[in-house]
Amino acid sequence: MDRRSVLIQLDTDPQPSVFDAVVAVDAGAEHLFRHGGVTPANVRDLVYGALFTRGPADLSSTAIFIGGSNVAAGEALLEAVTKTFFGPFRVSVLFDANGANTTAAAAVLAALQGSGGSLQGVPAAVLAATGPVGHRAARLLVRLGAKVAVGSRRLDRATEVAEAIHRATGREVTPFAADTPDALASSLRGQAVVIAAGAAGVTLLPASVWQDLPDLKVLIDLNAVPPLGVEGIEASDKGAERGRARAWGALGVGGTKMKIHRRAIQELFASNDKVFDAEQVLELGRSLG
Repeated sequence: MDRRSVLIQLDTDPQPSVFDAVVAVDAGAEHLFRHGGVTPANVRDLVYGALFTRGPADLSSTAIFIGGSNVAAGEALLEAVTKTFFGPFRVSVLFDANGANTTAAAAVLAALQGSGGSLQGVPAAVLAATGPVGHRAARLLVRLGAKVAVGSRRLDRATEVAEAIHRATGREVTPFAADTPDALASSLRGQAVVIAAGAAGVTLLPASVWQDLPDLKVLIDLNAVPPLGVEGIEASDKGAERGRARAWGALGVGGTKMKIHRRAIQELFASNDKVFDAEQVLELGRSLG
């Protein structure tokens, strides 16, 4: 008999995300079971419930979504979930806590588009790279061959991110401090791609800085709350010409993010052995064309 698709939403927050639930339903999940306050300590029996109610041949109709506002807590939950699998008893998993993976993938796809389809050897900088989206965007840029610099207000925190990405990818990443306009301008000189991944309502990149960058080709801002992260562009920009650069605002990136999110939910039910983290989400996004 045909099994109805069941998506089990495991959220680290006390109340599971309504946003993620709506996207899951819109993507075609026929049944959605939502659990909040999930931790590595209490997740095993929830996973067992997913594994032992259907035979191995039918487990492709069951999948897990891991979300929540705390990305580090979500990463720990992802590790605990996948460690629970054994033999044929496993289901596909999408990890997208706080939208970090789908947002980062959409930003990098915009960078690819603005760079003519290749980032190999392209100098690219990520502002607020210590946040989960910025960290993932930088990691994905490195995977695609870009020469990446990661910025933070504090050099020690930027260095931590650079070292973490180096451990994950084996490639060098340059840290820099963006604590003053002069330091920011100096660090961004020579960069062709700049992604601002800061907190809502915080301007990271003044127009007076980026408009004077002679090599800038692509400018991406992931903050939709005024004041925007990049002064002088619009949240709705999607490849808009802004001075020397093509610009994407948060809403311009957001449409791609939503397409990736919905398709990732659908792909969970294609088999029972997929795990979608940042790299897999990016590849899925690239396949959308």
